[in-house]
Amino acid sequence: MDNQEQNWIQAAKNGDQAAFGQLVQKYQKKVYALTVRMCPTPELAEEAAQEAFLAAWQGLPFFRGDSAFSTWLYRLSSNACVDLLRKESRHQGPSLDDETASGEVADIAPTPEAAAEHRELRDQIEAGLRSLSPEHRAVLILREIHQLSYDEIADTLNLEPGTVKSRISRGRRQLRDFLVQHGNFSASAASKKTERGQ
Repeated sequence: MDNQEQNWIQAAKNGDQAAFGQLVQKYQKKVYALTVRMCPTPELAEEAAQEAFLAAWQGLPFFRGDSAFSTWLYRLSSNACVDLLRKESRHQGPSLDDETASGEVADIAPTPEAAAEHRELRDQIEAGLRSLSPEHRAVLILREIHQLSYDEIADTLNLEPGTVKSRISRGRRQLRDFLVQHGNFSASAASKKTERGQ
């Protein structure tokens, strides 16, 4: 944590809304990148991000700094998403549009054919993630998209490392099965796509 961030946190703890605004500005893109993949619509993702920052503002006086501020914020964001997903469990939203996803997913498309294949794969993976339970979706997103270590995920979600590993393993298997069942992918190809980074 840099000194400037520490100063903002301390000032915000004392009620300085401008300092908290600096923290929001610093982390809002990262938080939204997480919520937009956990929630079925951009509107819900925006709501979850706002809930997370509201929870951060209310909880900041109790933040002891045992973990990084970003880790704590990821935890609040994940919790906000899970709460919203439970409320919206009867509704299925559309897949992410290009503009939302392009900031986080590499889009190297030298030909129209390659672009179409890439879009199809991305859409299938997004659909597969939405088919998972919120708990399995959270660990996979933090691992595969945000590149957090198992220990960082355990800290973020307040889980035991063993639970994180089992959820990632089960989530990858469910995602692989989804891709094989719903996409034009062989089991071996899907396995390579979902098991990278192990």
